[in-house]
Amino acid sequence: QVQLVESGGGLVQAGGSLRLSCATSGRTFALYHMAWFRRAPGKERELVAAISWYGTTTYYADSVKGRFTISRDNAKNTMNLQMNSLKPEETAVYYCAADKTWNAITRGGDLEAWGQGTLVTVSS
Repeated sequence: QVQLVESGGGLVQAGGSLRLSCATSGRTFALYHMAWFRRAPGKERELVAAISWYGTTTYYADSVKGRFTISRDNAKNTMNLQMNSLKPEETAVYYCAADKTWNAITRGGDLEAWGQGTLVTVSS
């Protein structure tokens, strides 16, 4: 099973940018579809973006289209989320997740692997 570790969270002013990274262990990274989820205070977890095995297919929540970019490097076993024009309401813990099934990723249910999360705070 792949293990996931997020990094790159922090405090940023509204309109600023952050780049989150998800490092993975194991030799099977390319077998997994990957995604970023977030959970804001008092809200349910939501899917932010997802990327297929080799990056040929991506998904973005409507709220982040045009501002966030998901990418992966299978040679380095990493996935990234570039977040631009951040808004205060996007303050949340961001989690990376992995699953071998695309439908499972987009449904956001009981996925095979989750990271521990990284906090993103956007100040107004």
